[in-house]
Amino acid sequence: MKILLSIKPEFAERIFDGTKRFEFRKAVHANREVRTVVVYVTRPVGRIVGEFEVAGITEAAPSSLWEKTQEFAGVSREFFDEYFLGRERGYAIHIGYVTRYETPVVPEDVIDNFTP
Repeated sequence: MKILLSIKPEFAERIFDGTKRFEFRKAVHANREVRTVVVYVTRPVGRIVGEFEVAGITEAAPSSLWEKTQEFAGVSREFFDEYFLGRERGYAIHIGYVTRYETPVVPEDVIDNFTP
């Protein structure tokens, strides 16, 4: 099963170059059978550029989550803290095998009524 996630251009690039091995979320998909994340890169790119396997999901208090993921977080501590500000729990999707599409996909061409 696959899901589509919107990811900012700078973070998507870090995923595909291997320097970001965790995608942080305030909430994650309810269906734990999801094994693949399709990456939609937000504007100005506005394309589906690839996908990655979900190697696992860690749920923890933000401070603990940072301790577990900081080496390959792909974001600064300041950004991380601001993102999870006021949250008791956070999620880190472990990024497994990554595939960058040869040709990025215009989402409106493949998804009816697409909205990021």
